[in-house]
Amino acid sequence: MTTPASIPDTTGPGADETAPDEPAPAASADAAPAPLIVDDVLAYAAALPRDGRLLGLDLGSKTIGLALSDVTRLIASPLETIKRVKLRIDTERLMAVVATHRIAGLVLGLPINLDGNEGPRAQSTRAFAKNLAGLHGASLPPLLLWDERLTTQAAERVLLEADQSRRRRAEVIDKMAAALILQSALDRIGRL
Repeated sequence: MTTPASIPDTTGPGADETAPDEPAPAASADAAPAPLIVDDVLAYAAALPRDGRLLGLDLGSKTIGLALSDVTRLIASPLETIKRVKLRIDTERLMAVVATHRIAGLVLGLPINLDGNEGPRAQSTRAFAKNLAGLHGASLPPLLLWDERLTTQAAERVLLEADQSRRRRAEVIDKMAAALILQSALDRIGRL
């Protein structure tokens, strides 16, 4: 039986940090509840605390784009881009952002193919979410895997319309895509 921390992360540098043959930890009655990772927006919304910002993530092989909601969870804004190094370092940086901004929930873009199937990138994203949960356990806020089809292309269009240079687009594309992912999730949660 595999544990979340033992599922290989194929999403970026240092992805092979966890051993696939690690034994599963013994379950204990005192164990903290497993972090919530869902792709069902209703279950996610029900698990969120009443207050707190949400953090959107656009996971790439070299970077992780981050976006932050306002406290009313109506507006998403680009926050920063994390350069990927190794899984543990990447997730520690991410959890530092979670602590700094008192994040109540995460929205991770799930790159589903246009035909609705999940390809290798979606599988890598799911593996990242499970590894994140395995490394940070109960300190991980609820995580929603959100369909991100075409968000990077939409972010590129927005930046082109704003007449941004190719260099400037490359610097901000990931956090802009994260903002689009988060905004679409916020809009859906707001209609519940």
